[in-house]
Amino acid sequence: MAFKAFIKTHVYTKQEASKAKDRSSIQCLECYDRNVYIGTKNATVQHLILSSSSNRDMSPEQNTTRDGRTKKLGSNNPIVQLRAVPLFNHLLVLWDRSIIALNMFSLDPVPALKKIQHVSLFEVSESSFTDRGGCVGMVTSSSRRKVIQIHAVGVDRWEVVKEVPLLQDPLALAVDGTIVCLATSDRYLLCDVETGRGEELFPHDHSRQRIIVTSAGRGEFLLNGPESLGLFVMKTGTCQCPPLQWSPDVLAAKVCFPYILTVQPHALLIYSMLDQQCKQTVSLHGAKGLLSTPGGVLVFTEREVFSLRLVPLEEQIQALVGQEKVEEALLLLNGVQSHRPLDSYKDLQKTITCLAGFVQFYQEGFSEAKDLFIKGELDPREILLLYPDIGTCLGEDFHSQLDQENRGRDLQLLWQKDRNTFHQYLTFLGDFLRAVRGTEQDLKCSTEVDCALLRLYAELGDTENLQQLVMFPNECRLDYCVPVLEQYKRFFALGSLYQSHGKQTDALETWVKVADGSHKDSSCSDVYGHIVWTLSQLDDKETVWKFADWTLQRNQEIGVQLFTKRPPEDRLETQDVLVLLEKHPLALVLYLEFLIHDLTSEEESHHNRLALAYVTQMLQEEEDADLRPTRGKLQHLLWESKFYDVSTLYERVKLTALHREKAILLGRRGEHSQALQVLVHQERDLQAAEAYCFRAVQDQDPQELLLTLLQIYLGSEDLISTVVDLLNNNPQAFAAEKVIQLLPDSWSVRLVSQYLFRSIRATVHQRRMVKLQKALAQVQLMQHKVIWMQASKTKFRLDKDEKCKVCQRILTEPEFACSTHGELMHTSCAGLISAP
Repeated sequence: MAFKAFIKTHVYTKQEASKAKDRSSIQCLECYDRNVYIGTKNATVQHLILSSSSNRDMSPEQNTTRDGRTKKLGSNNPIVQLRAVPLFNHLLVLWDRSIIALNMFSLDPVPALKKIQHVSLFEVSESSFTDRGGCVGMVTSSSRRKVIQIHAVGVDRWEVVKEVPLLQDPLALAVDGTIVCLATSDRYLLCDVETGRGEELFPHDHSRQRIIVTSAGRGEFLLNGPESLGLFVMKTGTCQCPPLQWSPDVLAAKVCFPYILTVQPHALLIYSMLDQQCKQTVSLHGAKGLLSTPGGVLVFTEREVFSLRLVPLEEQIQALVGQEKVEEALLLLNGVQSHRPLDSYKDLQKTITCLAGFVQFYQEGFSEAKDLFIKGELDPREILLLYPDIGTCLGEDFHSQLDQENRGRDLQLLWQKDRNTFHQYLTFLGDFLRAVRGTEQDLKCSTEVDCALLRLYAELGDTENLQQLVMFPNECRLDYCVPVLEQYKRFFALGSLYQSHGKQTDALETWVKVADGSHKDSSCSDVYGHIVWTLSQLDDKETVWKFADWTLQRNQEIGVQLFTKRPPEDRLETQDVLVLLEKHPLALVLYLEFLIHDLTSEEESHHNRLALAYVTQMLQEEEDADLRPTRGKLQHLLWESKFYDVSTLYERVKLTALHREKAILLGRRGEHSQALQVLVHQERDLQAAEAYCFRAVQDQDPQELLLTLLQIYLGSEDLISTVVDLLNNNPQAFAAEKVIQLLPDSWSVRLVSQYLFRSIRATVHQRRMVKLQKALAQVQLMQHKVIWMQASKTKFRLDKDEKCKVCQRILTEPEFACSTHGELMHTSCAGLISAP
């Protein structure tokens, strides 16, 4: 069905004349309210009264008028123009080159208004062109002179208030406010009647095209321009609307926003001002002219009058949407709003935008559909209603405001026959619901939106979005969503849903079943780690204790994190944790390390338990196990910690093979000689013994311990080469006189010559360095003495107002100090500055 912007209705048919040559044909029209005035070729004015039903769509055969009065003006010259002045009930008639005033209802002449002669054209203006109230304006064109005259028309008088000279006679004119648009024989002009200033617009070819000058409203004129272009010209002389390409045969044109109606020899063509396209063609032969009315136009032939009523814009837009002309519908809607910003259009815009969205939706234009639905503020439930299964989340209290039942069946059929295409519709639904979630569109139906998203994610297998939805606060209904997640085996998401609704125990029990394999769900690769993290952040300590033992039994190394990763302000009682961890030795060690290293615990029991735990681990490990990390931790603890009980630990290790640890403990008791004996004779690690001497004294001189180690080496005949290496590696640590006393008399000098050479060299070097330092100090002292002597022999002048360089107070005492730069100051102030 073709789109209709106007509906044609027959208004009046003039009776056939009895004479062969009919001189009563219609020449012009005027209309006000339900009153239509016809001017004929034989100088007759006829008044018609439209019935109230004339504003409705009626068939052409129906007569919707009744005859009023008729007025014969005299000679048979045709009536050129009719204009109504409702303010005074005047009907102005241009006939026989004169303007006369008739009463609008009786058609009797107005006696007080004498006719205005020698007029070729005239127009009535809303502007009065004068300061006097109670007047309307009228512009006339003289048939004798090249001028236009401005008249002020009152109820009982009219007078010329201004004349504007022209270069050529006007052939057509239109008025908008104080601006007159004229057409002469070869060009179009604008004339400001207030200032008298004119402006040429563009030329035209009168011999090849009809002159058209008509007001388009809003300070704009429509003209028939060159190359058959309908041009919109503002009263400022500029063009703001694109031109309209129409037929060269156009006879007349009128604007009925947002359309332009043009008369052609055999039809009326209706164009849109918004996209300059022809929207409708009305078949009509012999049309002579158009007259704008509030609801459309009147068009007349020589014997008939027709009404073209503008279809309500709402119906036009809905018709375009029904024909799936979405872009045209939106263009019309937005164009109308820009000119008529009425509140009633807001709801219409939303409705039409949503309908346009549905057209795109069923054409699979998903991106455009989403934007239109959001712009039209579509209730998301209208979309959910279309989807099988997903729409089950809607409550019984929701009633659709759109007729989408058949469309819904289309999706049901698509779901059954074309799963791939239906999958695209599901993807669109997810995009749309995510876009509106949390917005004003979501306020009234947040529960339905969240439930629909959950089911959609579960069905599509969208694990990431599903988890994002259930992990954070949501409005999902458990009675609807729990069965859905169980149906699609999304047990990890089910636990998260329980958790977001404050059901921590249900959440953890669900996850435990997944971790134990009772529930199969591959969507999360580390359910156990998530359980541990959840427990570590959980405020409900009772629930933490409930699941702690299961967590530790599964993996002690990870499970202990539910205690060590807790927030500092919400940690569990240390003693309670230690009691629980008695059954889990690895977790116990990790927890004690956390207490000592992270929390810097200084409790002796913690340090003792950790050291003993290390010892127990080392003694219980299998022979092929790598004990180096654990032993390194134990030795580090024994060296660095000051808070364990040495005796307790020594009693635990003294009968074991942990000789290095025994040596450290003996050293902590001050028994260094015995510690070195253990390292040399039991551990048989001579490097460890030598390293012990340096570590045990920390930053002090290790000479005493090295001498002890030397004596131990000398006590064994197998360690002679070790003695030599010890001396050669540490020549500065041994005093030569003490070493010589300890060495056996049987040793030759050659055996220890390297040590003696290095030792003597180091001693000589040390003595020389001492002498050098002493000499440097003496030089520095001498420099100070020279400076002092030079200063003591210098004379200083102390003026009466001399001020201290430091405190800026006057020097009044006989004692004062002087810097090397000659600056004077108090002796007390001299101590406040550093010497140069």
